[in-house]
Amino acid sequence: MSILDQFKLTGKKAFVTGGARGIGKSVATALAEAGADVALVDLDIETAEKTAAELRQLGVNTIAVKTDVTNPKEVEAMIDAILSAFGTIDIAFNNAGICINEPAATMTFEAWKKVIDINLTGVFLTAQAAGRAMIQNKKGTIINTASMSGHIVNEPQPQCAYNASKAGVILLTKSLAAEWAEHNVRVNSISPGYIGTEMTLSAKQWIPGWLARTPQKRMGNPEELQGAVLYLASDASTFTTGTDLVVDGGFTCW
Repeated sequence: MSILDQFKLTGKKAFVTGGARGIGKSVATALAEAGADVALVDLDIETAEKTAAELRQLGVNTIAVKTDVTNPKEVEAMIDAILSAFGTIDIAFNNAGICINEPAATMTFEAWKKVIDINLTGVFLTAQAAGRAMIQNKKGTIINTASMSGHIVNEPQPQCAYNASKAGVILLTKSLAAEWAEHNVRVNSISPGYIGTEMTLSAKQWIPGWLARTPQKRMGNPEELQGAVLYLASDASTFTTGTDLVVDGGFTCW
């Protein structure tokens, strides 16, 4: 097999949570371009359906599944729907997430819980459900979206819940990788820096400072995460598990 062939996903079956837009849509597009059938999992089912229709133009099968990743029953139903449509699950990209910027001293319990529930518990539930199917099939790869904020405390924005949730994703990833390696299931994460998504671009007051502290002096584009995820999803990374791949324009160098 040539090196380029190792990156092909022809015949593979994948799902992407938070797949309707932003990073999720970009990664789903990359997986489809590499040959995988893709299920787009999102609460915004209307946008997910539109994205699924776009991806079908690439010659792959796609479905959209409305799911609240914090609800165990909905996650199980989502996995059942994907297995019914595709027959198996080879690749899971757990990407659904939010950020609430509130000082720790005044942050409400409800705000804290919402961030942790979606960003960390949601990743656990979707990884667990996908992992069970992969363990049964004795193969699979899971990629979780963490963040450079799981490695450092960003400033000036106060985001203790977000930072804690993403640090949790990184160690959860390593824990699952260690447990499931014997089943030929690999688990890795990516840690994006500042990427030009709707969520990031909405914080206009902080962007100049972020760019000043980024060695490359710019934000990344969602498409610049495609290669990292494709590597981790493909046979090019068969000896890579428990790894967090930082894609941040050099931000965490300093």
